[in-house]
Amino acid sequence: MSAGASAASPATSATRLKITEIFHSLQGEVDTAGIATTFIRLTGCPLRCGYCDTAYAFYGGEWWEVGRVLERVQELGARYVCVTGGEPLAQKGCLELLRRLCDADLRVSLETSGAMSLAGVDPRVVRVVDVKTPGSGEVARNRYEELVTLTERDQVKFVLCDRADYEWSATQVRERALAERCTVWFSPSHEQLPARELAEWILADRLPVRLQVQLHKILWGNTPGK
Repeated sequence: MSAGASAASPATSATRLKITEIFHSLQGEVDTAGIATTFIRLTGCPLRCGYCDTAYAFYGGEWWEVGRVLERVQELGARYVCVTGGEPLAQKGCLELLRRLCDADLRVSLETSGAMSLAGVDPRVVRVVDVKTPGSGEVARNRYEELVTLTERDQVKFVLCDRADYEWSATQVRERALAERCTVWFSPSHEQLPARELAEWILADRLPVRLQVQLHKILWGNTPGK
């Protein structure tokens, strides 16, 4: 998005971020699914998950000052704001953005991989951590030590490609007592694992997790900005 963006040159301070898009839509995932939300999609990601549906955010983008980002969020008018990517925590300015969004009395969530440190994330932010399964191709990048810092306000998501991913994820939930710490979501990888099949596995094992389907994909497919 070009409106309000600063000149496309390297950032020189933590008050600027490279952003792919800022848009208003319905939240398609986690506990606020269906709620009107403003999304701030930061550019860049150090991971390359096989099922990634936002690869267009790996490159490009435009530099925005944090103050202008807040102005745009206020213009769009949603009470809920989701900072996503790419991998938002790959940019050091993300921490300041999160803090200032919270200071503006917004309900802020952060979508991040299990591969990044959560140190410095404002405690008012709802942290949604995507733990990478073997089927993602990035399981070795998980920082399991970060999971013990999560609280009941936070959420963990596993994107599952197949039965092997399910078994691995179920083991993580049980051995790390994740459901006792925060909300745990199991989400079928779009067009790889049927949601109904995953639902049957969860029920059969009485696993203490919540099934998640991506509402935005049901409504709009893989359309960017939706």
